[in-house]
Amino acid sequence: MSRRMYGIDLGTSQVKILKKGVGVVLDQKNVIAIANKNSIIATGDDAYEMFEKAPANINVSYPVQFGVIAEIKYMQLLLNEFLKHTVSRTKGFGGGADFLIAVPSDITEVEKHSFHDLIAASEVKAKNILLVEKPIAAALGMGLDIFHANGVMVVDIGAATTEISILSLGGIVLSKLIPIGGNRLDESIKTFIKKRYNLVIGDKTAEYIKKELVSAFPKEKESLFACGRNVVTGLPCEMEIYSSEVNEVVKEHLVTIIESARMILERTPPEISADIYRAGVYVTGGTANLHGLADLFHNETDLKINLAEDAENTVALGLGVLMKEMESGNKLANNVIHTISKRRK
Repeated sequence: MSRRMYGIDLGTSQVKILKKGVGVVLDQKNVIAIANKNSIIATGDDAYEMFEKAPANINVSYPVQFGVIAEIKYMQLLLNEFLKHTVSRTKGFGGGADFLIAVPSDITEVEKHSFHDLIAASEVKAKNILLVEKPIAAALGMGLDIFHANGVMVVDIGAATTEISILSLGGIVLSKLIPIGGNRLDESIKTFIKKRYNLVIGDKTAEYIKKELVSAFPKEKESLFACGRNVVTGLPCEMEIYSSEVNEVVKEHLVTIIESARMILERTPPEISADIYRAGVYVTGGTANLHGLADLFHNETDLKINLAEDAENTVALGLGVLMKEMESGNKLANNVIHTISKRRK
């Protein structure tokens, strides 16, 4: 294994690049703004500022959808820009480095190849390109010891998907990827507010309402003011939104996630079930920060719920842990790594 090694977490919402021995060196929105189909206007956080505000000749898009690469060309352009940005901040980033990429577990081999090919075709000449399933990286990022015979359950609620996994001895015993995440909650909030208040709001406003107002297990009635366009008059306006109404819209999707977790638990071997009962369920991902989520999970499952301290970065942090385990010669750590020998045509 090369002394120089980098981990990449290509999420639907964020891209994180981690350098071995240093930590996260890039954390940007997975967004690119393109004019005339091939001219890069902005990338990352700068492109996100243009989202829903750009004129018709500028296309602002998320190249990754539901955890997989949907727009290869745009993702390639975006990654090259990110790597250039990283080069200026980390010395010796050129050819000869290894790359460790976190990928969803429940995707096809062709989709896994696309992550490999993305690095292989980039402007950085990689020595080795390695893949690891995100649930393994997420568990390591939460400080869990998954290389021994103790079963753990990880629920990773991301922007577009939720991955529910049972891990033991460095491997995935059971896993399920469902197309529900923070973005689905935002869409539900937008739809409800348009129907209930005759107010059209954007994705950013919906996300703000989700973070500031919504509670998965509400205790108090709250409200906030949101700006948008009035459907009746067509004019900009501001309206007061109440938590008691939007909470129910969001809760429907969260209950679906919990029901999927229950289905996985029903298929879990009894000895691992005993481990999970004692240790509880580990919840991570950006949407894990939703108010009251742990209370709702506990109320529905009667299990202890452990929320990750740094839920948005557990996968990236886990890549760093895995790099150290590989360097130390941990055989089980090396066994969780997948390689792809050649690109598919």
